[in-house]
Amino acid sequence: MASIAVQIVTYNSADYIEDCLDSVIFQSYPVEKIIVIDNNSNDCIKDVVSHYSNVYFVQNSINSGFVGGHNQGLNYAETDYVLVLNPDVILDKYYIEHIIEFMKLNEKVGAATGKLYRDLESHIIDSTGINIKKNRRAVDRGSGEVDQGQFDNERSVFGVSGAAAVYKREMIDMISEDGQFFDESFFAYKEDVDVSWRARLAGWGICFVPKAIAKHERGWKDNKSRKNISLKTRKHSFINRYFYVIKNDNLFYFLLHFPFIFIYEVTCLVYIIFKEPKLFSAYKLLFKEYKALKNKKKFIQSCRTAPSKKIYQYFKGIW
Repeated sequence: MASIAVQIVTYNSADYIEDCLDSVIFQSYPVEKIIVIDNNSNDCIKDVVSHYSNVYFVQNSINSGFVGGHNQGLNYAETDYVLVLNPDVILDKYYIEHIIEFMKLNEKVGAATGKLYRDLESHIIDSTGINIKKNRRAVDRGSGEVDQGQFDNERSVFGVSGAAAVYKREMIDMISEDGQFFDESFFAYKEDVDVSWRARLAGWGICFVPKAIAKHERGWKDNKSRKNISLKTRKHSFINRYFYVIKNDNLFYFLLHFPFIFIYEVTCLVYIIFKEPKLFSAYKLLFKEYKALKNKKKFIQSCRTAPSKKIYQYFKGIW
């Protein structure tokens, strides 16, 4: 039987970690190890997790972000598969079982996700994978739509959301550089897009498995103002799109899609000028990381096996 570990990175997540952990513990498929990495929370997360004797808890003295925390977690279990899970996700009992069964039958699939609902009772979709537009904007497939059966078929997708993604260990090892599976320059947000793109360049398949169901309570809820989100988080959410483009994009297709990219860039610029001028400081992160990103691109290209045409078939639409 293939082994799997579940790892969760927390930051002030005490209010909902219990439901998440309970859903992992009661999975129909045996979980070899449950790892919780806490990024220096100031809530009672340690006390809550201490009630679970089968959970391996790591308390960090700094906030290393979603990315750093999960890279850290990958060192604590050598399993065939790893489920990277957000603490605000509640898994259906058969979530892991359905995905493992699918991935075992499809050996070249390196990552898979299930059907994540934003509102389970109303059947509102949160994510069924990641789509990417010609302007290089990545979006959650089906986000906000009412599920009426249009997402009931297994299919290949460009990428998977890091909220509840199962990754194959063989793929993790192949595309990791200097011990980093998730690129730590991202800190948080869009690191799952980067991983998906890198995996596809290395020839791995990525799939959506509709039988696997989960509920995801988003940290950025629809009724939550962006002003309530830290500037650091907003900066990474904005600038990380540039990071994955610099690392993974192909010059020919970049130029082919440049009109769509240009329109989107102008739109973003206008928005920043009039709505969030403080986001201009995010470009400092880009200048700081640019040389390193170009060096990472060389490593990615050295692992590449997939033809560009096979990857860019997923780049559809403008918005």
